[in-house]
Amino acid sequence: MLMKLIVGLGNPGPKYTTTRHNAGFWWVDGLVQRLGAQMRMEARFHGEIAKVNSGGEDLWLLKPSTFMNESGRAVGAVADYFKIAPIDILIVHDELDLVPGVVKLKFGGSGSGNGVRNVISRLSTKDFWRLRIGIGHPREFSANSQEVVDYVLHAPRKEEQMVIEDAMYRAYEQWPLIVSSEMETAMHRLHTKAG
Repeated sequence: MLMKLIVGLGNPGPKYTTTRHNAGFWWVDGLVQRLGAQMRMEARFHGEIAKVNSGGEDLWLLKPSTFMNESGRAVGAVADYFKIAPIDILIVHDELDLVPGVVKLKFGGSGSGNGVRNVISRLSTKDFWRLRIGIGHPREFSANSQEVVDYVLHAPRKEEQMVIEDAMYRAYEQWPLIVSSEMETAMHRLHTKAG
């Protein structure tokens, strides 16, 4: 079994490019570069999409052009068109509940943010994979909802950016396992601290 759809979540447009909420976009952009793929805008899929060959199968990479809370529209359009089962989908997104420098794989469970919740709603299931990139939580401020919104819509501090990039690199190292759906092994390697 091979993964068939990799989706990075984020908000479109230059205003949001460097914000914490776009960590999913950052990871997919890096993957596109590593795989030598080319993204193109596809209106019918509500986003930018690229196709690569993976073990003789088509693998689709997607960045929705909707805002985060409408991410399911793009995911559902691609999954419906190419008949991709939810279990063969990986959603890559920022995670408030993980500190910067931590990246984790997870299957199923509730949605921790608007983007994932919208995907769950559109696919009518929680049974898909998530790659969660830690961005930390603004608890030191007080964490009312407006402060959380402000936090995710700002760029990380330089030291945070460095550890986030390191975490994303560790996830790229597990790409051969992820794309082959060897998720248990990938999870063990990602979740085990070196040294």
